[in-house]
Amino acid sequence: MKYTFSILLLTLIFIGCREDKNLIFETSVFDNELCSNCATVTISVPKAMGNKKLDEVINNTLREEVIFILKYDDEVNANSIDSAIQSFQNEYTKLREKFPEESTLWEASINGAVTYENDRILTIRLDYYLFTGGAHGYGSTRFLNFDKTKAAELGNEELFKDIVDFQGFAEAKFREQENIPTSQAINSTGFMFEDDVFYLPENIGFTNEGLQLFYEQYEVASYADGPIILNLPFEEIQQYLIPQTF
Repeated sequence: MKYTFSILLLTLIFIGCREDKNLIFETSVFDNELCSNCATVTISVPKAMGNKKLDEVINNTLREEVIFILKYDDEVNANSIDSAIQSFQNEYTKLREKFPEESTLWEASINGAVTYENDRILTIRLDYYLFTGGAHGYGSTRFLNFDKTKAAELGNEELFKDIVDFQGFAEAKFREQENIPTSQAINSTGFMFEDDVFYLPENIGFTNEGLQLFYEQYEVASYADGPIILNLPFEEIQQYLIPQTF
């Protein structure tokens, strides 16, 4: 009986240790004052709730990304999301004062969510939309990948054993998805890769289905084409990923 109880206790401890490897998040919401002369800003991003270095790295990286997206006024020392919102509002106010009859309402929305997590890798996706006048707004996506064991953000090249080798595989999949013959140049069907050479997008991140390559509007195609997305299942990319990632 004691032996059975000991085995059960060890099993529960083991399960608990495994569960502790998952990070705890809550949603942080930011916005600005609602008024007739105010830009519209809505932000919803995850916040890591632990006290470890990894939690700090994640939260700092998210804050810096949001500031980068919003900051317009260089005179404002935007070191927080609230001050970045104020920077966005200040620039809109300046525009209204200069062109009171022509300025249209500015808008910014940023939404973040965890798209993948295992014992080693965490991926957060930020979807954002900005409208600052003109014919249309601009929307895009940023992926943030973290190595949980090192408490560090990962660059794209750090996701793969050999990024050049992976790029060759990705090009073959891209051509297959977009119906581009292997005998023809990558831009032969209307894409706009610089120098007519395939390359990986700046935004690469993991989801529960696999790896997503996200080409922003204008990155390799026209605005009308929208973002170009290539999803690669885990079983197809396993050999290209850094060891012990999955």
